[in-house]
Amino acid sequence: MNAPSDISMKTDDVLRVELEVFKREHRDLDDAIRALQATGTADQITLQRLKKKKLLLKDKIAIIEDRLTPDIIA
Repeated sequence: MNAPSDISMKTDDVLRVELEVFKREHRDLDDAIRALQATGTADQITLQRLKKKKLLLKDKIAIIEDRLTPDIIA
């Protein structure tokens, strides 16, 4: 078990802080990708690497949001 990345071992406050950090990183990557595409100076490998990192952050964000959002039984 990898304790630092194990979501079940973290408090909600820690998860909220991580969520904000991940969202900021996601926005920054989005801005960087758009800027590189606009200038046409980026190679495809760099863009693919940034997009993959952005997708990984999106997955982390979704996992944390699921953990922080209470289940509502209808």
